[in-house]
Amino acid sequence: MSDRHLYDYDVDPTSDTAPARVCRMVGSGKKVLEIGAGPGSITRVLRQQRNEITALELDETAIPYLEKHCDRVIPANLNDADWPARFDGRFDAIVAADVLEHLTDPWATLERMKSLLAPGGALILSVPHASHACILACLLHEDVEYRDWGLLDRTHIRFFGLKNLADMFARAGLKAVRGEFVVRDPRVTEFKDKWEALSEEARSFLGRQRFAQVYQVVVAAAPLDDARPAIDLMQLDPADFGAQPLEAKWQESLSTGMNALRSLASRVAKR
Repeated sequence: MSDRHLYDYDVDPTSDTAPARVCRMVGSGKKVLEIGAGPGSITRVLRQQRNEITALELDETAIPYLEKHCDRVIPANLNDADWPARFDGRFDAIVAADVLEHLTDPWATLERMKSLLAPGGALILSVPHASHACILACLLHEDVEYRDWGLLDRTHIRFFGLKNLADMFARAGLKAVRGEFVVRDPRVTEFKDKWEALSEEARSFLGRQRFAQVYQVVVAAAPLDDARPAIDLMQLDPADFGAQPLEAKWQESLSTGMNALRSLASRVAKR
């Protein structure tokens, strides 16, 4: 067995990535169930945070790596309705990081996850955001190109906007109690070329959409009878997570470019 699994990656717990935000939402000293844990990239950080971890994973090649970082690994397929019967306890936090988009029935899976929560516990979820500006750019180009990773990972079979997430929680008897965004300028995404190939008018219109830069959504959800107040994901402000007006960025870039041209022209004139 090699030192690292193909799908292993490092998580900086201080960063603004979805895995880091998930770990911070979990906190420390919890009894945690991590669903779809892979080779243990997030699990390592949860362990460093002094959590007791049970992991659920289907990929047999990942399990030997995962076992190093948690107390127990249970092989199971989330698409099988009886997977919760494999557990005989309840958990303070149930983590499903970038999992729901891979499932045939994420709605039923959420209900089953909820059944394993201890009183006061929460589901900690991350999902790709289907309304990011670069996805909208792909649609305008009539070119929805699946890739090996990212928002259009070829293994994604479900896609969610913020309203879809809220509806899915409601159907499962859940409410969002905390929410955060991972923000990415479309020019630094895997679909940078699609974005830059749009007309200036199209970029201007899409860039003004409130959630255009939301790349991933990280949510803590709890049962409806939980004492914590519900939040509305649609009321979160992407600017609180680093989003800046794209038009302002274009104007700044244009201004910088024009200043550079003026400087060059001035130097040429003095020769």
